[in-house]
Amino acid sequence: MSDATGLPSIEAIVIGASAGGVEALLNILGPLREGFVLPIVVVLHLPNERRSQLAEVFARRVALPVLEAGDKTLIEAGTLYFAAPGYHLSVEQDRSFSLSLEDRVHHSRPAIDYLFESAADAYGPALAAVLLTGANRDGAFGLAQVKRHGGLTIVQDPKEAQVATMPQAALDVQQPDYILPVGGISRLLVELERIAC
Repeated sequence: MSDATGLPSIEAIVIGASAGGVEALLNILGPLREGFVLPIVVVLHLPNERRSQLAEVFARRVALPVLEAGDKTLIEAGTLYFAAPGYHLSVEQDRSFSLSLEDRVHHSRPAIDYLFESAADAYGPALAAVLLTGANRDGAFGLAQVKRHGGLTIVQDPKEAQVATMPQAALDVQQPDYILPVGGISRLLVELERIAC
């Protein structure tokens, strides 16, 4: 389902980031206007397992309501969710969250692959997945799964990423729909949301 600009109709956005990710995310999500309708779910690798301050930090800087994703919570429109530290976050078929303590993937829990693969299953072609700066290969396989399910795949330009390893790993696996600097990603999300309205 596309409109004149060739962009699909998206129902949810998932974003994965690691090293350098907080800054990239603030630059992408900061410009989003109040009333942005699409839910955005973020896995950001944190260096340790202590309680995450991400929700608090982002709540002060973005116009969307910000929550830490809870087990069995239904995904609400226009809400920004962060994965809780220490748990894998996945999206169930009924579009609720599920938290699990399964083994780490790429030394990470939460792992981006977990979120991306499960969201691809739940949303199919109505999903947009964004992979940002990071120092490992997490997210590359998940992004390929999103593409396989017909979703839209967006990778931060490795030349612009604070740490190029993660976006480059995704490019080594397959060609995403878009390779963009953070400003371009922010504008694309605005465009996707406009179409979804």
